Amino acid sequence: MGCIKKDEFVLTGKDRLNDLPGIFDIVRCKSCGLMRTNPRPSLDTIQFYYPENYGPYLSTIVDVNRRPVTADPFLKKIAKSVFQFNTGRIPEMRPGRMLEIGCASGNYLAYMADRGWNVTGIELSAAAARSARELGFSVYSGPVSNAPEPTTPYDLIVGWMVFEHLHHPVQSLIRLRRWLHKKGTLVLSMPNAGSAELAFFKHDWHGLHLPAHLFHYTPATIEQVLSRSGWRITAIHHQRILNNLFKSMGNRISGPTDKTLLSRWLTAFPDNGWKRHYLLYPLAYLLSLFGQTGRMTIWAKKYK
Repeated sequence: MGCIKKDEFVLTGKDRLNDLPGIFDIVRCKSCGLMRTNPRPSLDTIQFYYPENYGPYLSTIVDVNRRPVTADPFLKKIAKSVFQFNTGRIPEMRPGRMLEIGCASGNYLAYMADRGWNVTGIELSAAAARSARELGFSVYSGPVSNAPEPTTPYDLIVGWMVFEHLHHPVQSLIRLRRWLHKKGTLVLSMPNAGSAELAFFKHDWHGLHLPAHLFHYTPATIEQVLSRSGWRITAIHHQRILNNLFKSMGNRISGPTDKTLLSRWLTAFPDNGWKRHYLLYPLAYLLSLFGQTGRMTIWAKKYK
């Protein structure tokens, strides 16, 4: 990121999601405090760590025959009016033009399109981008740095758990700034490397996701990166879910060559039904007050 002082070693880890080979260090810049993965895979070699069965690609597939997206069940709709998880939280605004970076297979594009938005996506995976295009959406397959300039500015740009994957965050943010309407909003969600989860679980922390996560942001370092790129943070919403906690516990108690029954249960627990998030909400809400849920959603505006 152009800092003068040397880096300091934080920890060593490996790919815990797909169990692919490779050992990687996390280092912290002594000048700005930003943590990054070292060595950092190139744009070409990183593709190895995004297999076609990569979880986010599969979990965002939408059945083209079931579009438009069906409305939420009645009880879930009521629950959503009471609980705010902050996972996909965006400001109140009228539908307009939206860009999603890292749109995967297109479920969020479909969700927003069915709510009146004119949506576009950018996705590094050619297979996932193809799935999104099959839904009828315009999706560029490639990195943000190579995406074509829009002819009309966007009102909203979102990136759900994708910004930490970008090789050149400052350059990408500068490009996105040009693409956003002067009154538009940028919304990014990402793991919070400033939470106690990283300090406790270390290389077992699910939020590391090595080596796909190239940078590991805290509230302070993401503010620095955004400011350097011409953005100002308007809000930081700590997410009120415990996915990272349960999956990290699963990583911690895994066997040396295979996951135990309990570790598999802990890893899968947050994903097995939306009702579980409501059961855990009181604890997640309490931890979020202290910024300790391991994930955060950032709202930002362009500097005038």
